[in-house]
Amino acid sequence: MRKYAFNPEGKSARVFGRGLRISQKSSVVVCRKVTGMRSDKARQLLQNMVSQKQSLDGKFYTNTSKEVLNLIESAEKNADSKGLDTEKLYVHASAHKGFSFFRPRAWKRRREQRKVTNLQVVLVQR
Repeated sequence: MRKYAFNPEGKSARVFGRGLRISQKSSVVVCRKVTGMRSDKARQLLQNMVSQKQSLDGKFYTNTSKEVLNLIESAEKNADSKGLDTEKLYVHASAHKGFSFFRPRAWKRRREQRKVTNLQVVLVQR
């Protein structure tokens, strides 16, 4: 069982995205913006960011927005299967550093560290 950064008291649905190839820095920005929003509003914001209609501080964060959007949709399906009311769901998202792995680069005689992030999305019924 994975440890979550947020464990609500009431009814909730949770999703854990492990080893996603996105930047931790950009995922923290997107998760802070989405946290506290209703799930339908958060989904609409992320879809606008993917299609580059809306930005956060001049950046679209398309890769991160796609991953967070997929996790929110998965959490909504989990909430639906648990019998939660999908109109009253609020998002709590957090991003954490994932495992580190290095990609060897023979022609440069060095190693390149890859970006890996773990994302947690919890939908809480209020």
